[in-house]
Amino acid sequence: MIVEEKTLSTERIYEGEILNLRRDRVTVRGGGTSPREIVEHNGGVALAAITGEGRMVMVRQFRKAAEKTELEVPAGKTGAGEDPAAAALRELKEETGYTAESLEHLTAFYPSLGYSTEVLHLYLATGLSPGDTDFDEHEAIDICEYELEALMDMVNTGEIEDAKTIIAVLIANNKRISGEL
Repeated sequence: MIVEEKTLSTERIYEGEILNLRRDRVTVRGGGTSPREIVEHNGGVALAAITGEGRMVMVRQFRKAAEKTELEVPAGKTGAGEDPAAAALRELKEETGYTAESLEHLTAFYPSLGYSTEVLHLYLATGLSPGDTDFDEHEAIDICEYELEALMDMVNTGEIEDAKTIIAVLIANNKRISGEL
């Protein structure tokens, strides 16, 4: 039986530029209480950007949390109150230089709903036109393009480890197989 946890108290532990951390005390099954540490995050966007040749635009960058360079789909944070579609178009331009003629919302998902409020909105961007990037001041990104079949191989072998990228590749490949791309 599922029991909804009710928040009894909240303690702010940390407030940062990108995220906040709070500790809630909640009711649990059996009448007891338990702590829940929650990361508060405005959310973000990710893009399955497909060129006219059917290749997926990817970015490669060093990720401090993983302590290595990762291959990912273009993505970024949404500002407080920012429309996710507008954020997606902004991030696509900033990170890859591309603009999109068409933007389709594919899904929204929690990357880690056990401890974070973050929701990512995944978009399919097509009708791409190349242009100049507009990296954030400290970003160092390599832009590359891959066939979806090659990306599926990288997902299946564990070479791609980033959850948003795995989801984007799987959905884009399903659209390719069904003839929607």
